[in-house]
Parts: sequence; structure tokens; C-alpha cells
Amino acid sequence: MAKILAVLYPDPVGGYPPDYARDEIPAITGYPGGQTTPTPQTIDFTPGQLLGSVSGELGLRRFLEDRGDTYVVTSDKEAPDSTLDRELPDADVVISQPFWPAYLTAERIASAPRLKLAITAGIGSDHVDLPSAIAHGMTVAEVTFSNSISVSEHAVMQILTLVHNYMPAHDWVTAKKGWNIADSVSRAYDLEGMDVGVLGSGRIGQAVLRRLAPFDVRLHYSDVHRLPKEVEEELELTWHPDARSLASSVDVLSIHTPLHPQTQNLFDDDLIGAMKRGSYIVNTARALIVDRDAVVRALNSGQLAGYAGDVWYPQPPPPDHPWRTMPYEAMTPHVSGSTLSAQARYAAGTREILECWFDGRPIRPEYLIVDGGGLAGTGARSYTVTG
Repeated sequence: MAKILAVLYPDPVGGYPPDYARDEIPAITGYPGGQTTPTPQTIDFTPGQLLGSVSGELGLRRFLEDRGDTYVVTSDKEAPDSTLDRELPDADVVISQPFWPAYLTAERIASAPRLKLAITAGIGSDHVDLPSAIAHGMTVAEVTFSNSISVSEHAVMQILTLVHNYMPAHDWVTAKKGWNIADSVSRAYDLEGMDVGVLGSGRIGQAVLRRLAPFDVRLHYSDVHRLPKEVEEELELTWHPDARSLASSVDVLSIHTPLHPQTQNLFDDDLIGAMKRGSYIVNTARALIVDRDAVVRALNSGQLAGYAGDVWYPQPPPPDHPWRTMPYEAMTPHVSGSTLSAQARYAAGTREILECWFDGRPIRPEYLIVDGGGLAGTGARSYTVTG
């Protein structure tokens, strides 16, 4: 029997389960492009429940314990002698989420001789040291597309929040209990007519482009994999060969590229300085794609008019993280891909991956990041490894 260790985010401060706002969520069976939603043999949860927290357990306990497996669920992952570090050495499977990542470093992987499978309940496996996973003979998998639309909706929301100066206006009627229209609109603009670009035109990036098209903006993108001509013509897209060309051409830039050695700290003082004065950046990809302090400097100098996102490093960030207090921001915790709608899909996908693993059946290629001694499936398209 196997030992499965899940690192999930803490329960609501008001207790679990929460008082749900809705009784049901729409049933989604497929994604744009034809990929089906997860297809486990069955599920032991009600879609729309809070599954990503410790008490939610991704709806997996009955399934795993009926098999005779050991299932350990914790949110304790960072402190010295954390539950993650105590339980990891004899774990066969580790499940984590991008929102509360269990950083599987080279040292942690080396400490876990039995570890053969790391699952991301969601999208994005950069919290796993992929070269070490390859050397260790592990499989790394994630639930591709499970929360892509969720993130794309969040990115569009944050673009509008920044451009329309929503946060300061909301602050006037809540924290300040006032009514100053002049201050509220002094940094507010229309998105219409602006040049808006995405860096990374994968599933999320394309979904953002499609949702922005009705706003009558000029759309731009950059990706190492250029989109088909018919898609470019349909959305009237302008393609840029690199991030600098894109950044210098747009008023709003939304980041949707994976984190890998070539994108880490890509948006530094130099690249941000090449953007138009008063540009906006929205980052729902990974925090380390931007230089943390360069963003703060650009907001303070006026080079950037606003920065929004819901990705931080580390996660959770310390109380004194400068993004908590920088001006002209619209930050959220890493929630864009963990809506209750998305949780139903990534919990089901996690179970599908486990069922395949236990039964010796192939895991869907679109879920694979590392397998068979190298990058595989989606991982071969989205990641590079060094070392």
C-alpha cells in the first residue's frame, strides 16, 4: 500500500465547511480545443464544495483509505521540522497546489527515496525541482486546463480593476467612508482603444485574448510557439518575436508564460523601463517572472501606472513583503485558479491521475510534466531544464 502526502492550504478562519453562496455550479464537460474535463471512475465530493483546504482533502480520503493507503493531509510546509519534512521520507506520492506550494527542492527529493509521483492539483509545477525529479526517476503530473479559464477571467478582472482605478475608488466608500469623485477618477481610463498584449499564448493566454477582443482593443502577443494564421486573423493579433518587442508596444501587458530559467526575473528595471510610461502589468503566472523590487521602483517612479496579480514568492509571502504596501496595486492571494468551480475539476483530475497510477494505466499526456526520465507531454512544450 502507498503513502500519499497532500499539502493543502488552511481552512477558512471561520471554520469548515463555509456557508456556500450557491447550491450548485455549472457542469462543464470539455474545454476549448476539444480536451475533456477529468474523467475519474467516480468522485466522493459534491462539485462546488471547498476541496482545496485541509478539511476538504481534495475529496480523496474515502478513495485512498478504501484501498488501504495512508493519506496524510497538512498545511504545515515551511517551518523547521514541518509536517511536510517529517512525513516526506517514506511518502510515495506528494500532492500540492500552486496556491500553497510544497516546494519539492533537490534536498527534499533526495530525502524521499520512495517518492515516485508528484501531482499538482491545478496548473504549474515549478515548485518541483524538475531536474532532480528527472534524476530521481519520478513522474510529475498536473491537471492541465482544469483552472485555465478561471485564471483568464481573473486576469481580465484585474486589467479592468487597474485601468478603471477600482481599488482607490472602492477605498473611498469603505475604508475612508467618503465620496471624493475627483480623486477616484484622477487615474481612471477606458480600456477601449488601448494596445493590450499577452506574454504566453497557451491555454490561459488565448482565453485572455478572446475575452478581451470585445473591448475594442488592439491585441498583441508573444510566444515561442506562434499561433496558427487563422487564429491571428480571427482575433486581429499582432505577433512579437520577443518580450521586449511586446512590452514596448502595449499599454497593458498580461503575463501567462511558465516560470523556467529563461523567464525568471525577465521583467527587470531594463525591460520595464522599455515600456510606455504609465503602462500596466498583470501577472497571474508566477511572481519570479518579474523582479520584485523593480516593480516597486517602477510604481513609485510612475513608469508603471499599476501592477496586479495573485502570484507571490514565496507563497505565502512574509508580512513585510513590499508588494503588500506598494502604490497603485491590485494584488490578491493566489486565488485565481482556485475558484470552487476550478476545484471540482482539479480534484477530479487528481483522482484520475491517481487511479491511472495505481492501476498501471498511462496518465494522459496533457497531464504529464516529467515521465520516463525526462520532460514529457505538456512539460516538454512548457518547460526547460538545466543542470
